[in-house]
Amino acid sequence: MDNFSNIDPVIADVLNRALDDKELSSKDAVELFECNDAELNALISVSDELRRKKVGDLVTFVVNRNINFTNVCIKRCGFCAFSRDFREEEGYFLPIGEIVRRAREAWEVGATEVCIQAGLPPKMDGYLYIDICKALKKELPEMHIHGFSPEEVMYGAVRAETSVEDYLKMLKEAGVGSLPGTAAEILDQEIRDQISPGRITVEDWIHVIKTAHKLGIPSTSTIMYGHVENSMHRANHLVLLREIQKETHGFTEFVPLSFIYSEAPMFKHKLVDGVRAGPNKEDVVKMHAIARLMLNNCIDNIQVSWVKEGADFSQFLLGAGVNDFGGTLINESISTAAGAQHGQLLKPKQIRNLIRNAGKIPAQRSTTYRVLKVYNGIDVEEPLDNVNDISIFGSYHQLIKLDEYRFKRIAQN
Repeated sequence: MDNFSNIDPVIADVLNRALDDKELSSKDAVELFECNDAELNALISVSDELRRKKVGDLVTFVVNRNINFTNVCIKRCGFCAFSRDFREEEGYFLPIGEIVRRAREAWEVGATEVCIQAGLPPKMDGYLYIDICKALKKELPEMHIHGFSPEEVMYGAVRAETSVEDYLKMLKEAGVGSLPGTAAEILDQEIRDQISPGRITVEDWIHVIKTAHKLGIPSTSTIMYGHVENSMHRANHLVLLREIQKETHGFTEFVPLSFIYSEAPMFKHKLVDGVRAGPNKEDVVKMHAIARLMLNNCIDNIQVSWVKEGADFSQFLLGAGVNDFGGTLINESISTAAGAQHGQLLKPKQIRNLIRNAGKIPAQRSTTYRVLKVYNGIDVEEPLDNVNDISIFGSYHQLIKLDEYRFKRIAQN
């Protein structure tokens, strides 16, 4: 690559150090977050080169299903349009039998993972998450359970009147294979107190994640950005994740999550001052590219969230440091409730075509990034590709209208 003689020498120095595999500081990241158009093109080129050197041209995806089994929640996070109070008509709760049925339906069309996340229902049985996992593993012993954010782990431990460590041990024994590293948002307590007062603290989030990693339960890592945070908050967040990874080696990937603003209470009802209408396209490109530069020596995989960014823009980001396309999802409720417009399912064939058309090689992976199948020859349709009527999987908007799963009715029984 050239020596970037046509751009700001400060940015050029940062990019050259990144190419030399040097560790960048939070100050370096801030410089990159605030770079101009010409510098952005250089940043994209460097992120793509680092991706190529680290993981090659293989772009992975997982065949999975999201099961958000309840939207009833005791918390009121300003960015969340998914949750409902337990008294609201749209509050729903899927019984364990229905969770298992949905998981089996996914398994039968080729899914290797179910992602289990939900609201925090009031007076929850502390062993509910354990019972869900046991039932899933009894029915589908080979299905990977990617379940329960640090917020949910904390809540389960409190409700079960046990420690986080002991609760994680029970989850692992019941079949949890990995945790979603969500509930991170921005790992800065002042920002959290603005956008989600009462949410799990930075200290507690770190404690749950480090404890899970110590017990051999890997997790993803995330950031939710484009609201009230600034460049320094984003930079410090990346450095904190990097420091955790150096200690535990437990993060499988990093997933930037754009703030979906249109239905988010803190934006829609102006509950928080200065909330932006999500990140713009340039912000999104920078976030993914800078993540590659900041995390390249410790977290190999940078994932794009197609449900937030859309298929075409996600494809573009494969040239800006990204090497993973996420999952098929089948169902997606949380971003959809917030106003995301990109659907709830991408079939494996659609993902493969997007990857190929970006000049990369598609590969199906496991949750923990074991490559299961490389599609570098004649394409073979997978079971999910042959599902013509995706309405059989239901949707979030249908779910909140079904009397059968009304939380109020179930709670009364």
